[in-house]
Amino acid sequence: PDRTKRSMANSHICHMRAATMKIVIPAVLVFASSTTSSAFTVQFGQHQKSRACSFGTCLFAGDGNPPPFGNWSPPPPAAPETTSAPAPVPYDYSSWGQPAATAETPAPAPEPVAPATTTSASSVTAVAGGDPIETLSLSQQAVVDRIVEAMPDLELKPDFCFEKQPMAGSTASIEARDAPGASNVAWFSNLCVDGKISSLTIFNGPLTDVPHILSRCCMTETGELELVLDARPRAYGAYETVNEEGVYPGPETLGRKAFEYSGARNDFFGKYGTDEIKALLDPNQFEGATSLPQTELDQLTGGPLALAVRMPASDANVAKVAQTRERLATAWLEWTTTAEPHRPGAPVNTQYVYDAKFRQNAYSALLPYYNTLLGQADGAELAVAESGPLDEAYVGGAS
Repeated sequence: PDRTKRSMANSHICHMRAATMKIVIPAVLVFASSTTSSAFTVQFGQHQKSRACSFGTCLFAGDGNPPPFGNWSPPPPAAPETTSAPAPVPYDYSSWGQPAATAETPAPAPEPVAPATTTSASSVTAVAGGDPIETLSLSQQAVVDRIVEAMPDLELKPDFCFEKQPMAGSTASIEARDAPGASNVAWFSNLCVDGKISSLTIFNGPLTDVPHILSRCCMTETGELELVLDARPRAYGAYETVNEEGVYPGPETLGRKAFEYSGARNDFFGKYGTDEIKALLDPNQFEGATSLPQTELDQLTGGPLALAVRMPASDANVAKVAQTRERLATAWLEWTTTAEPHRPGAPVNTQYVYDAKFRQNAYSALLPYYNTLLGQADGAELAVAESGPLDEAYVGGAS
């Protein structure tokens, strides 16, 4: 009996080992590589001609062992599937880049289209026979529309907007916007006083050093145009100290500060005050242009390329003013969408402090000009509206 039990036990162990081999070995082969497992499954099925490997289990014929490796071979290629669908007709690309074929019967000529009001030379000239400020305001609005389209986050600020408000015997409208996020626009003012002022003012946020923009044209009581165009630097470079020969004071006059100011000037001219912008702001392009007198605050806030002239309101000058203002606004849009941001931390904080003081000074320079042009009450109201909210946290602080 003991011998019989031992024989049965050994037989049971052998069966268990065989079953284990049947499960474990194929499972390792199957899960080691999904690509090879499919090939093994086909071959095992061909070898034993009974069951294929499935779900990690394979039953081998005969002694329960897999066939020798030498008998393994790639599965025969599957026969290509055939369908009854017709073969696609290849597209003829030969006509790409070639002029379209001319019809045998020419189409009738299109109706002439009335020219749209844009900032092109022809459209400006067509409107310039009327009110010059109306022409410039239409041109300015077209530029603003393009900027807003390019910067969707430049949103209106309803609390600072007004339309057709009586002012100085005329009506005034202002479209105020900002984009405090990635577009980095702290204040954007599109101002028009019918028959008197067309003005675009842009103050940038502290994330970059892109110049502020001032683009203002006014009609005087004598029927002349006064134009101020400027790309205003974002760091103090002592620009107002330049002499008639274009030379700035050196360290013998300003000490070590001269190097700081020189560095700020080099940054501005290297990035923004290029030959193209210098030519754009050349006063000699306007007929009969003479320089406007500058106050101390004008000199302090104005950039080194600032254009401030008085000229006759001729059609040619009006058209040229519109084109020049459009090109400056377009340059600003390119600058602000491609500018390298300041490093986080101190550079941004320093820029913010400088900008807060600069905007205060810019308002102080604008106020007396509008007071003279519109009267004290209306001039003060318009100067506040165009300058936008002013941060007084740093007023009176050290430079």
